[in-house]
This record gives sequence, C-alpha cells and structure tokens, in this order.
Amino acid sequence: MKALLSFHPFFMRRSGPFLAALILSIVTLAAGIALLGVSGWFLTGAALTTAGITFNLFGPSALVRGLSLLRIVARYGEKLVGHDATLRLLADLRGWQFRQLIPRVPFKTREWRRGDLVSRLTADIDALDMVFLTAFGPVLTALAVGFTMTTVLAFSLPGGGLIYAVGFFSAALVTPVVMILAACAPGRASMAVSSQMRMTVLDGIEGHADLRGLGACGWARGGFRAVAYQLSRIRTRQASINAFGIAAVQLLGGLTLVGLLWRGLGAHAEGILGGPLLVGLLLAALASFEAAAAIVRNASRLGAAQAAATRVRTLSQIVPSVHDPAIPVPLPDGNGFSFDRVRFGYDPARPVLDDVTLKVAAGERIAILGASGSGKSTILHLLLRLADPDEGVVRVAGCNTGDVVQADLHRRVALLTQDTPVFLGTIRDNLLIGRSDATDDECWHALKSARLDAFVRGLPDGLDTWLGEAGRTLSAGQARRVCLARVLLSSAGIIALDEPTSGLDPETERAFLADLSSASDGRTVILVTHAELAPGMVDRIYRLEDGVLSES
Repeated sequence: MKALLSFHPFFMRRSGPFLAALILSIVTLAAGIALLGVSGWFLTGAALTTAGITFNLFGPSALVRGLSLLRIVARYGEKLVGHDATLRLLADLRGWQFRQLIPRVPFKTREWRRGDLVSRLTADIDALDMVFLTAFGPVLTALAVGFTMTTVLAFSLPGGGLIYAVGFFSAALVTPVVMILAACAPGRASMAVSSQMRMTVLDGIEGHADLRGLGACGWARGGFRAVAYQLSRIRTRQASINAFGIAAVQLLGGLTLVGLLWRGLGAHAEGILGGPLLVGLLLAALASFEAAAAIVRNASRLGAAQAAATRVRTLSQIVPSVHDPAIPVPLPDGNGFSFDRVRFGYDPARPVLDDVTLKVAAGERIAILGASGSGKSTILHLLLRLADPDEGVVRVAGCNTGDVVQADLHRRVALLTQDTPVFLGTIRDNLLIGRSDATDDECWHALKSARLDAFVRGLPDGLDTWLGEAGRTLSAGQARRVCLARVLLSSAGIIALDEPTSGLDPETERAFLADLSSASDGRTVILVTHAELAPGMVDRIYRLEDGVLSES
C-alpha cells in the first residue's frame, strides 16, 4: 500500500469536499438503517394493534416519511459532492503526471512503448481517482455505522453488542483484508496485461497498412486473442475473489442475525425487550451489513489500484535526461545559435552526430537534408536541449544551453514537427497554446502569415470554430498551417521545423514551403526536410551523412 499512500497529498487538497461526502454517506446509510428498523417496528406494532394491543402508529409513520426524504436528499448530496471532488482529484493527478512527464521526454532508453505510456496516463490514473469513493469512504462509513450499531445493541439487547460486533467487523474488516491480499497478484497482472492489450491495439492501428500489405492480419489478430484470453482469465480470478467476499458478507450477516434473534427471543421472553423493538433492532442490524457489502464489492479493485499507483509512481521517478543548472544564467537577447564540435549518440559506441560544427546568424534560414535516421532531428533536439551532447557545446545567443533554464530556452526556440497535433477545441484554443495572452488581432495576423486567414474568416464561427479530434475537420494542409500559425504566434525568435511537410501532396508541400519564407520573416529558421527546395527558400543548405554535417 506504500505506493497508494504516497498520493495522499492529492487527497488532502480535496479533504473538505471528501469529508462532506463522507458525512453525507454516513447520513445516507444511517437513514437507510433507521428506515428499515422503524419500518419493522411500525409493521409489528400495527399487527399487534389488530390483536387489541395498544400501539401509537403516528410516531413510526412520521419517522418513515422523514427518514425516506432524508435518505434521498443525503444520497443525492453524497453523489454530487463526492463525484465532483473525485473529478477534481482526477484533474490534479493528470496535471501532476504531465508535469512530471514533460521534463523526462524524450526518454534516454527506448524501453517505453507508446501503448504503455497511454495506459499509465489514462487507465492507471482512472484506477487511482476512484479510491476514495470505492475504498476509503466506504471503510470510514462502515466503521462509524458499526460502532454506532454496536453501542445501540449493547444497551438495548444483553449480549447483542458482542455478537453484532464480531459478525459485522469480520464482514467489514477481516473479509476485505483477506480479499485485498488475495487480489494483489491478480491486480498487478491485470494492469500489466491491460497495458499489453493497449500496446497490441495501437500497434495494429498504426501498422494496419503494413499488416494488410504483408498479409499478416491473421498473425496480429492471433496475438490480440492471446492477450485477450490472458486478461479474461485474470478478470475471472478477480471476479471469483469478489464473489467470495460477497458470499462471506451474506453468510456473516445471516449468522449475526440468527445470534441476535436467539438473544432477542430470550430477552423478549423475560420481558426485557418488546416485540416491535426487537423486530426493529434485527432489521436495522441486517441493514447495516450493506456498509460491509459496499466495501467488499470494491475491495478487489484495491489490488489493481495499488499496481496502478506503482506504475504511475515509477513513470514519475524516471531520471530526466537533462536538468536545469543549479545556478542558471539569464539567456541573452539574440536569435543566433551555434554547434561547436558536437558529438552525440544514444549508444556512445555509435555516434549519431560526430564533430558537428554549425553557426547560424540571427534572421538566417538554413535547411538540413539527409537520409531518414541520419540524425537530422537529433540536431533539433540538442538545440531545444531535449538532450545534452556527449561532447562539444550548443549555444543560443552566444550562451551555452546547459547554463540556462530550459523554460527560457523553449520560449526562444519553437518547434514544429510532422507530428505536431491539432488539439480538440476551437481554432482560438489551438492558437493560444503558442501564446496564451495573444489578442484576436494577433491571432488573425498569425493566421494571415500562415495563409489561413481567408479560410477561417469564411467559417461561420471564425476563431471559435470547433475543430475535431486531431484536426479531422481540416485538410492535412490546413491542419499543418494551423500548427504553423501557432508557432508564429509565439514569441520565439528561432523556429525549428522537423519535416513540416511530411504526408502532404507535392502541390500543398510546395505552397507551404513557399509561404514559410515570408511567414518567418525576421526570425531564424532551421528546416529539416526531405522536400525539394526552390531557390531563395533558404539562405544555406547543409547535408548530414554518417554523422558529419557539411554545407551543400
């Protein structure tokens, strides 16, 4: 439980709403227990009235109506407050996870697969955000109800408090503990195999064309079936543990009821306890086991939650590839940059860049050509300090990038890649990612520079036009121009472009590159591309081969 408890600061931030939800949960359950108890008391009394025994029916009937209304209102309040707090907790957890992840990307090693990261950022966080509603909240509610009911029975029924306490706390505490211990291994396996399934699905989607072309769809389906069967067996085991817990609660509830009935009949025979009150106490005791059942229904999830907490914590504990300096220096003004005898390799024995020297003045536009995998994108990564060179120095405005705060560097250098996404939201939302305080006039100027203003003005909602997921309501060229406008809206003086026309048709590619020259006027541009460049698009062209950069 150590990994799960390490997230308690997030719960403490929402302690007020969670406490309110807990109080409302206790009130709801207490009202339900009292309602069943009073109903038993009322019906038994009514039956005795028909036999000629005097019984005041007004009081119990009024209590039934009042408790029914209280239970409904408290349940509504509990759901409203509890789920609102949980959703806010979810936002806190996701924000924290992304803040932890951003400095660690790209990873030093290639062990992290995309599907696994997606699983840790979605399903694992989801497993954590329900911990209060399905675990801590029900446990605290059960403890409050159990102690209250034990006290009532101890004073009302001789020996009843001990019988109830043994039965109830065995159901509410011992049974869940046994279930959690039994569910730990299946929980870990479930999270791991679920992650493997997501990786298999994403691999199949991304490689669908290749699988079809190579006739390997059957092989991919077979791999998915194997993972699905493995997950099915794990889920069946988890369901069996859950069924055992529910059966145990029912059994303990029945045995407790029999024990209380035995003691109650004796007390009734001795004249200590009246019949209506005895029936009311028995039904109230039976109803209180609903608190134990709520714990048991979700106890098996704690194994998966613990595994999810471990996986999320592991991701956040990865050592970042770069660190801000202990004593940073201010980044001087200027948009020039240089590489001085830079050597870099993911494997030191096989350098991607070898003795690369490059100097670009402010306002210059250069292009770097080369085969796929030659290291062109690595040059941009080093410029943005997503990694540090093994040897040599990268400078921006004459300052070593290792001596400045990364946030300052990223405000100076903007990156546009072939994978830069259009986010789900409006055109305005997407543009303001580049600079959150930009005005409408500045947004329109950026769109004009990207040659997209006429298209946006023709839309019914203009800047407030809603874009589909991944920009699917736009053509590929329009989506790329939205991303370019976002970069141009930023205050960055250096624009790094990594295959910005990849996937575009030749005509759209030529138009995009032709507009890039005028759109980036006054800024320094480094363009990595396979595209054919027309004369005048850039000031200089370099070629990267076998880790060596040379001017073409």
